[in-house]
Amino acid sequence: MSIGVGIIGAGVMGADHARIIARQVAGAHLVAISDADEDRARAIAAETGAKRAVNDPLGVIADPEVGAVLIASPDSTHADFTIACIRAGKPVLCEKPLAPTAAEGMRVIDAELSAGLRLVQLGFMRRFDPGYTEMKGLLESGRYGEALAFHCVHRNATAPAYFDSVAAIVNSCVHEVDIARHVLSAELSSVRVFRAKKSKLAHFDDPMLVVFETDKGQLVDVELFLNAQYGYDVKGELICETGTISFGPALNTEVRSSGVTATGLAADWRPRFSAAYRIQNQAWIESITGGSPVGSSAWDGYVATTVTDAGVRSLKTGETVAIAYEKRPLLYT
Repeated sequence: MSIGVGIIGAGVMGADHARIIARQVAGAHLVAISDADEDRARAIAAETGAKRAVNDPLGVIADPEVGAVLIASPDSTHADFTIACIRAGKPVLCEKPLAPTAAEGMRVIDAELSAGLRLVQLGFMRRFDPGYTEMKGLLESGRYGEALAFHCVHRNATAPAYFDSVAAIVNSCVHEVDIARHVLSAELSSVRVFRAKKSKLAHFDDPMLVVFETDKGQLVDVELFLNAQYGYDVKGELICETGTISFGPALNTEVRSSGVTATGLAADWRPRFSAAYRIQNQAWIESITGGSPVGSSAWDGYVATTVTDAGVRSLKTGETVAIAYEKRPLLYT
């Protein structure tokens, strides 16, 4: 059986998802692509073989040939479109964030609770990245004892012109928030943001160091440097009782010439996490046919926004901020 997929949003991420579904995912085919710019939707539909291109996102959700929906539209639309999918009984893979605020995220959770089943998967693709997957597996093997601390590095070549210090936490650090919870099987209980000496090439506070404490007493530190200039560079290292577990940028090729050994770095997150996106989308389709949800849930999306909200408060006050969640509903246990 092949699942008909509708995509809402044909920008950078929506177009990439369309290509992945069309070319790299088994058990699915593209039915409809919607975008406010219908010409852009038509171009991606023609490239990927989708049957229809429209500018009606709710029409995509209601389309009887669409069995599952992928949301890659602007952040402010995510909650409403996700709730519409839940009410239509259709599984949805929604790019992060679930909603701009934790309160809006709870609206999505309430809709799922009313439906009585999990239909939402959040696009925190790092959970499917081979490096993080191996790291989590090695930690859970018990060979290296318990995790004591988790060092994370998140560097971009340059930040978009519209970025500021708040966006660095809400849009970038949020990935470390989710993956730290996932790898450590722990909740983040407090956060403090430190501003480093500002780079002359940055138009906001950059770099920053974001330090979390978990409910298990572990420390998680995230170096955010979004104007590092040299490329996209995401790395992680777990400090355990009897050893460390670390990984760096995905190695594609290595060149040795003129006395130098060099490895290319990705320009942005898409080539760096191309495998993660492919594995994520395949797992999503298989979870629909198999009936077992995978990846980040709507609850994880709510928690991520709650944590970054606390991070923004720490950024503004310079203080350590406690992180408090609502009680986790049974649907997400």
